[in-house]
Amino acid sequence: MRSITSKMILAFLGIGLISVVLIVLLVRWNTKMEFTRFVSDRRRADFVTTLADYYRASGSWEGVADVFEPSGDMPPPEPGPAGESPLTLADASGRVILASAGYSPGDQIPRSELDAGIPVEVDGEKVGTLIIAHMRFEQNPREVEFIHRINLMLLYSALGATAVALLLGIFLSRTLTRPIRELTLATHAVSEGDLSQQVPVRSRDELGELAKAFNKMSAELARSVNARRQMTADIAHELRTPLSLILGHAEAVHDGVLLPTVENFEIIREEAGRLENLVDDLRTLSLADAGELSLNPQPVAPQKLLQEVSTLYRYEVKKKNVTLELDVAAGLPVLMVDAGRMIQVLTNILENALRHTPRGGDILLSARQVNDGIELSIRDSGSGIASDDLERIFDRFYRTDASRHRENGGSGLGLAIAKSIVQAHNGGIRAESETGQGLTIIITLPGKT
Repeated sequence: MRSITSKMILAFLGIGLISVVLIVLLVRWNTKMEFTRFVSDRRRADFVTTLADYYRASGSWEGVADVFEPSGDMPPPEPGPAGESPLTLADASGRVILASAGYSPGDQIPRSELDAGIPVEVDGEKVGTLIIAHMRFEQNPREVEFIHRINLMLLYSALGATAVALLLGIFLSRTLTRPIRELTLATHAVSEGDLSQQVPVRSRDELGELAKAFNKMSAELARSVNARRQMTADIAHELRTPLSLILGHAEAVHDGVLLPTVENFEIIREEAGRLENLVDDLRTLSLADAGELSLNPQPVAPQKLLQEVSTLYRYEVKKKNVTLELDVAAGLPVLMVDAGRMIQVLTNILENALRHTPRGGDILLSARQVNDGIELSIRDSGSGIASDDLERIFDRFYRTDASRHRENGGSGLGLAIAKSIVQAHNGGIRAESETGQGLTIIITLPGKT
């Protein structure tokens, strides 16, 4: 199978050859026609001049036929199809002197044909009319040589144009297919596991857009693979800690190192519960990724959602001396959501906000209408998040402070789960923050239609 480069070279060469052949044929035909017309006009002028000179010298048309004999002063044109002479000469009165097919000497030529003929004048006086039926002349050697040289020139030009078309075809095909070759090599490298491939963007056309799309795809694929690797490592780390504690305490109790007290069994139970919560979170995310997250939408008032969440955390905010306030606009339309899932979203966000709000701080839960939807937001008065971290807080197992321990930092799945559930409701979620100004998580949900 030919490569695309070879196909493009052959295509350019074929187009060039067809164009050159057509141009050569057209130029050759046109040159021959124009040259024949030029020779005919010159011969016609020579005929008239010879006849005028003959009449001036002899004073009459007597013996004028000798002028057109092969041995005469002017070689005659080629005879017609029936061998007849193509020339007819009439005197000043229009009577035939030198006859051709259709006329005899002494015949009167009609005025219309005389007007179409060529007048022969001597000293400004019309002495006759020359009528030529056709003008086909045998070319002399120099004229034949001229046409031959023109044909050779056209042939050489055609060969040169073909060579130029071939070179241009090679150059253009290689130039156009170079990005494709680079993309092909990069694609093979990616398929073999090298996700660092980037191809140069050499133009702003469709090939340039394709190169940009490939580079973006390669970068996103590398980021996705790295994220999955990191997530796998994070999952292993998150599972290892509670499992180690459970196994360690169980073996210690079994071997008699630790007494089977309520405190030791409580540690095992807490770690088992933490492990169960982590597995549930991972299952929720996997269902959301597969589009199989079960939802039971019901009409719910935004105020009811926020009030229920604030009630759940009444003890925690009081214990930490944090003020929890509600700001719900009046007359909001109801939401068509799964209330249980949305409470899970809000509690995940509120728990994260409470974790980062210092003692004596405040948290605000608000709801307002935006266009055709409802906007729910949770704002805390914590230290805020840097802009570089703001776009990644919804990533799984991502922590803005990498040194935070799981005991006081959570598993890193809360906001990721919140994002998955909101997107399953055809909503959107975003974060706004400035360092030292707290963090605001904003959820946008469509109202009931």
